[in-house]
Amino acid sequence: MSKQHPIISITGSSGAGTTNAKRAFERLFRRLNIQRPAIVEGDSFHRYDRVEMRRRVAAAQSRGEYFSHFALEANLLEELEALFREYGENGTGRRRHYIHDEEESRKHGGTKPGTFTPWEELPANTDLLFYEGLHGAVRHGNIDIRRYADLSVGIVPIVNLEWIQKIHRDTAERGYKPEDVTATILRRMHDYVHVITPQFSETDINFQRVPTVDTSNPFAARDIPTAEESFVIIRINEPRKFAVDFGYLLSKLRNSFMSRHNSIVIPGRKLELAMEIIFLPILERMMEEKARSRD
Repeated sequence: MSKQHPIISITGSSGAGTTNAKRAFERLFRRLNIQRPAIVEGDSFHRYDRVEMRRRVAAAQSRGEYFSHFALEANLLEELEALFREYGENGTGRRRHYIHDEEESRKHGGTKPGTFTPWEELPANTDLLFYEGLHGAVRHGNIDIRRYADLSVGIVPIVNLEWIQKIHRDTAERGYKPEDVTATILRRMHDYVHVITPQFSETDINFQRVPTVDTSNPFAARDIPTAEESFVIIRINEPRKFAVDFGYLLSKLRNSFMSRHNSIVIPGRKLELAMEIIFLPILERMMEEKARSRD
């Protein structure tokens, strides 16, 4: 970890809702005048483009095996770890962009959807590195990405809710059939259990949304439970590390309560407010330490 070049890592599965965390941080960046964050998308460290990935998935299925974007071998984790390490040491590193659709293609000079832009150096003199993706807290073999993050956050709705969110997102926004999304969930299950979930024992802070309505059959759910129909459990691994004041949180987040010594339960509609209250002083300290390290 580096005081001069801080790193924030947001980790969550496909459909988990990491966009909420990203929005909260973007608001805090504006509030604190953090104008030059280096944004890194986890998708950009996939090993294969869309066509090649589909070919490899089909080949694995023909052998009775499973292969998914969650898998370690489907991603350039050595390169991701190198980025975190180099940024922490020098504020430098390489990134690229994965192009999801035609809109992103136009933004990145016509690079074909389903492919990657060329690798490029991060802009100089950025304020911090902000990662959002699947593998921001991986520890496996010689790979230890988590060790380089100054703040590691997990976005982890209970699994039925996560599946409901994914099914609705992929059918409404990406045009997939519900049965195809279900097949993807099943194909990813081995890697979800062995690669994705272990990271949430490594993260500093987890946000887990729990619906208060029946989600027993996520594959038949007609809608996504709303924030008003949910609670969020916030688990802070080491409260002293970030000087978290639970008494202050309880006073600011009405109808919240402590469930364990390091866990607070809040109404779902208060999620983004809670993120801002928790992350604001952490970011302030990061920027203060960064400024002092330059003196």
